[in-house]
Amino acid sequence: MTDPSSPPQPAVSPAAAQPDATLIFNRKAGGSEGYAPEQFTEKLQQVGYRPVYRPTDSREDLQRAIEAAQGTVFVAGGDGTVRSAALLLAGRRGLTLGIVPMGTANNIGRTLGIEGEPLDVLEGYRGAQVRPFDLGRVKAPWGEDLFLEACGCGAFADIITEYDPEGGKSPLRALQALTTTLGNFEPPLLPITLDGQPVPPTPYALLEVLNTRATGPRLQLATHADPGDGQLDVIGVDAEERQNMLAYLGALLRDEFAELPSVQSQLAREVEIPYTGQAFHVDGEVRPPLPGQGGKVHISVWPGALRVLTPTAGAPA
Repeated sequence: MTDPSSPPQPAVSPAAAQPDATLIFNRKAGGSEGYAPEQFTEKLQQVGYRPVYRPTDSREDLQRAIEAAQGTVFVAGGDGTVRSAALLLAGRRGLTLGIVPMGTANNIGRTLGIEGEPLDVLEGYRGAQVRPFDLGRVKAPWGEDLFLEACGCGAFADIITEYDPEGGKSPLRALQALTTTLGNFEPPLLPITLDGQPVPPTPYALLEVLNTRATGPRLQLATHADPGDGQLDVIGVDAEERQNMLAYLGALLRDEFAELPSVQSQLAREVEIPYTGQAFHVDGEVRPPLPGQGGKVHISVWPGALRVLTPTAGAPA
C-alpha cells in the first residue's frame, strides 16, 4: 500500500533508463561481410542501450560522430578503425569505448579478451564492466604520436613496409618476414633509458615498446602485457644472442617469444631511445627514416587515457 504522506515519485520510462550509445561500423573491415549496422543497433537495444548509427565515410565524419557522442561509442571494425576512434576519444570524460572486433588481427580486442562473432560480442556487453586503457605517447624528431598497440624500431619497423598489408593480412606471412629479417638485420648499438635508468648499449635487432600483447598481423611479442597497468612492456632482441629463424617462428606461434634467451623483457613508464634516423612504426603506421637526423625518441605511458568496456565473460586472463 502506498503511504499517502510520501511525496509522489516521478515515473521513469524504460527508454529514459537506457544509456546512450553511438555505433561506428566499418563496412570495409575483414569479417564485416554478411552484417549490417541495423543488426548491431537492434542487438544494442536488446542488451539495454539506446543506440544511434553514425555513418563514417571520412575522417571528418568520424570526428563529427565522436563530438556528438554520449555514453558509449561502439566501434565495429579492425584495429585501424578502433585506433582512429580511440585517438579521438582519448582524454574525453564521460565517453566509453566498446570494441566489436571485425578485422584480421584484432590485437586490441584479443588483449582485452574480446573475441567471437560480432553479435555474440555485443550480447556480452549486457552488464559489461568498464576498465581503464592506457595509451603510449611519443615525442620524436618527426613529431608527436599516440599509440594503442606498440611503437618501435629495428626489424619489424623495417619490414612493415615490405610486408604489404594490401596483399592480404596473413599472420604466417608476417612471421616469415619477421624471422627472415631478424636473421639478416645489422643493428646499431642503442643505449636506451628506462625510467631514467640507463641500460648498457645493446645491438637490438628488434626493439618494441608495447601496450598490448600483440602488434601488427597478430605478432605476440608481449605475452603478459596489461594495457591498464600504467606501464609499457619493453621487448628487445639482442642481436649477439639471437636464435635461428625456426626458434623465433616456433616461439611466436606458441606465444613464448619473451621466453627466448635473446629476448629482453622489462616494464617501464618512460623509455628513451637514441634516434639516428632509423625507421620507426607507430601501431601500423611507418615513420620513415630521416637520414642524418639525430636526437631522442621519448615514449611514455598515458595511464587511463581511455575507458573501455569488457564483456562479462571476456575479462583478460
